[in-house]
Amino acid sequence: MIYNFFTSILFLLSAVNSPVTITTNTKTVSETKATPLVAEATTVATASGVYNQLDANSLSLPDYESFERAFEGYVLLKEQGKIKKDLLTLVDFSKSSNTKRLWIIDMSTKTVLYNTLVAHGRNSGNEFATAFSNAANSNKSSLGFYATGEVYIGKHGTSLRLDGLEKGINSNARSRAVVIHGADYVSEGFIKQHKRLGRSLGCPALPNRISKEVIDLIKGKSCLFIYHPSKKYVSTSKLVS
Repeated sequence: MIYNFFTSILFLLSAVNSPVTITTNTKTVSETKATPLVAEATTVATASGVYNQLDANSLSLPDYESFERAFEGYVLLKEQGKIKKDLLTLVDFSKSSNTKRLWIIDMSTKTVLYNTLVAHGRNSGNEFATAFSNAANSNKSSLGFYATGEVYIGKHGTSLRLDGLEKGINSNARSRAVVIHGADYVSEGFIKQHKRLGRSLGCPALPNRISKEVIDLIKGKSCLFIYHPSKKYVSTSKLVS
């Protein structure tokens, strides 16, 4: 009897520490005690971390302040699914229009692909853009984040529609026909002749020689951010802090 008692205990202990086999109608499933998973460390990208890794690619880098704002919104919009491509186009309207103040950055490789001239709206200022609007017929540039849309052929040739993603800031971009297009007034030659870059009706116009290749690259829900150190913009935007 004592022997049977110890035999039963040994059997139970063996069953607890061994895999359990469950037989079903068609197959046998082995269940073993789960092994605790060790959480893998994840690295959260920061604006400063990415900026310090940027490859200028023989071009120049944007200022950190403008990149930091752009990165903040880019990450949020990516998470929300409002932009799809790993491309960030950054326009810094705090700079003179006589300088190359547009950058296109491949965020997957952290490489600057383009750094070029870009126009602002004629009523936003002369050499420097200082006034911005979301209103129709204002002929002013609008700040903030955009998603690039579809390509079409217009009076300026190949052009790219833009959807403003910030209500009250640039949300009228499509209805205002604020688009990316090429223009002959966006050139070093125009600057030499007029002492400043030419101006648009509110569009971020590009040099004719590269406009088509840039449009082909950034079309289809990539991120465009037009920056200016405007306190009004920062206080209104929900994409930057």
